[in-house]
This record gives sequence, structure tokens and C-alpha cells, in this order.
Amino acid sequence: MKIMSAPIHSRAFADSQSVTTARSLRSLYFIRAAFSVIWVTLVVLFARSSAGIATFLLIVYPAWDVVGTLLDIRANRSSVSKAPQYVNAGISVITTIAVGIALQRGIPETLVVFGFWAILTGAIQLVLGVRRRKSLGGQWPMIISGGQSVAGGISFIALAHDPTMGITSLAGYAAFGAFYYLLSAFRLAKTPTHIATE
Repeated sequence: MKIMSAPIHSRAFADSQSVTTARSLRSLYFIRAAFSVIWVTLVVLFARSSAGIATFLLIVYPAWDVVGTLLDIRANRSSVSKAPQYVNAGISVITTIAVGIALQRGIPETLVVFGFWAILTGAIQLVLGVRRRKSLGGQWPMIISGGQSVAGGISFIALAHDPTMGITSLAGYAAFGAFYYLLSAFRLAKTPTHIATE
């Protein structure tokens, strides 16, 4: 009995950490979904009528991703490697600066910047989803979202100079992001007491 107690205790501790992480991520996903919904709403209402608001919204979107990524790191304190999150935060910082510069040249250049950002961060999100699937469960929406982000980024770059493309074209991208964050939050809500293996 004593020989088995240590592994059992270790497993129970690991499961407890996973439950805590799942709850923290669930709260974060709800927050990120709410931000995306608000951002999309503001884009639809004001982007075409106010260049100032449009500029602010374009800069604040990747800047918020930096904050969201840092909160993600905080929620995953027990994670062995946080390198993907730190890389993601670094990419978003660079993107925030690049968007500010690109806006001085035009919307097509800005969409190209957003395209590269979507590709890189989408790939990282996909990797994180795969890594977390076994320990947390409920990660399929994030995996799919990461893949779609990569595809969306490629389309932004390819269609950047299309006259029909503009800041409102990013609203659909952000709306899908909000949907997947909500879906992931609800998926994690099903595994607070027993970590699913999917």
C-alpha cells in the first residue's frame, strides 16, 4: 500500500493542476471572446466612417493579443515549456508596431501585415492546442481555429490589393476567433472534475 501511495498522490496532484489550469483557461477564453465581439461590433459601426477609430482598432487588436498571451502564460504556470506563448507575444508586439507603420502606407500593406501575423500566431495556436489536448481536453476548437487562422492569413496576403478588401474584411476573421474561443470555453467546462482524453 505504501509503495502505491506516492504514484497515486502524484497523479492526484497532477489532475488537480490540470483542473485549475482548465478553469483559468476557460475564464480567459470567455474574456478573449468578449473582446473579439466588441472589436467586431466597433469595426462594423465605426471603421468606415472614422479613420481615427479604424486606426485605433487595427493597432489595438494585435496589442490585445499580447495581453491575452501573457494571461495564457499565467494560466499555465505548471506548463513545462512556455516558449510558444513567449514567441507568440513577441510576434504580436512586432505586429502592433508594424501595423502602425503600415497604416501610413495604406490598408493593403496593413492587411499584408495582418496576414503574416495570422499565419504565425495561427500555427502557434495549433501547436499549443495539440500539446494541451491530452492533459486538458477540449482543445479541438483551438486546433481548428489555428488552422483557419493560417488559411485566413494566406488569403489576406493574396487579396490585400483587391479593392473590395478593407478593415471590415478582418471582422469575419475576428468573429470566427470569438466563436472558437467560446466553443473551447464550453468544451473545457465539461472537464473540470475529470480530465477528458478525447
